[in-house]
Formats: sequence, structure tokens, C-alpha cells
Amino acid sequence: MTATPDLGAPRLASPELLRTVFRRHAAGVAVITAYGERGPVGFTATSLTSVSAEPPMLSFGIGTGSSCWPTLSGATHVGVHLLGEHQRELAATFARSGADRFAPPTSWRPGPEGVPVLDAVPAWLICRITARVPAGDHRIVLAEVLMGDPTGPGQPLLYHQGRFTGLRD
Repeated sequence: MTATPDLGAPRLASPELLRTVFRRHAAGVAVITAYGERGPVGFTATSLTSVSAEPPMLSFGIGTGSSCWPTLSGATHVGVHLLGEHQRELAATFARSGADRFAPPTSWRPGPEGVPVLDAVPAWLICRITARVPAGDHRIVLAEVLMGDPTGPGQPLLYHQGRFTGLRD
């Protein structure tokens, strides 16, 4: 008979279990932006995923209770910005509820399709939204990449154990 490792006490599925497990999962940090009737909106996302190379597509999740959801629910285009480790405060600003995310010191400009483009990010994309898939209290947004720039400064910013951090060798 083989000894089994101590797995601890398993817990039944719950929102807290999911949050606790995913705090242990390091994820890249992105800011998603769009432009709506009331101006620019944006939020920090760690759910960004490459979906397809042909055509180039990605996905991200957004809560339907988010202040950005009313704009994203009707937007046709979004900006996807990969943040660098030099942008921890920018990530925190876009994650903070009630913050004026586009006020100084945030540096941005109107980009293609009217989408806000953040300055000094390692990479950004402009995407056309193709679907919004219901997923519990969120929507999974699928978007086709139209254009972008992968030549910005910095190493990637990560989110792990509830805080923003950089890569370590």
C-alpha cells in the first residue's frame, strides 16, 4: 500500500474557496479600457487569456456589478493594456472602486476606434468585441485583436497573494 500525502481538509465549493485558491495563482495584470457616453472607463483584470491565433482573439472577465459593465455591455471596441512592474500604482488605481481612473497622474490618449490608450505600458491592443458570454455573476468577453504595439518599456506586472509584484529569478 502506498502512503498518500496529507491533502488537508477539503472544503466545499464557495466564493471564498475560489478566491483563496486563486490568490495562490500568479497572473499577469492588464487594464481594459473603453469609451462610453460618460467618457472613458477602465478596470484592472487578471483574467486575460489568449483564445485563438487565427483569427487573433482574447478573452477577459468582468463582473456585472462593476461600474464599467454598463459601458462594456454596449461597447464595440476595447483597449487591452499589459502593465509593467513599474505600474503598480496604475494597476491599483484601475482596481480601486470610485477612483477617477483617467485623472492625473494617469497618462493616456484617445486611440483607434476612440478607445483610451494608456501610455508607457509594455504592450497594448485594440480589439473588437465579438461576444459576451454569461458566466455566473460575470461575463466572459471575447474580442478579436485588430491592432496593437508590443514595444513598450518594462517587465510584466503580476498579481499574487493579493498584491502586485514583479518577476523574480
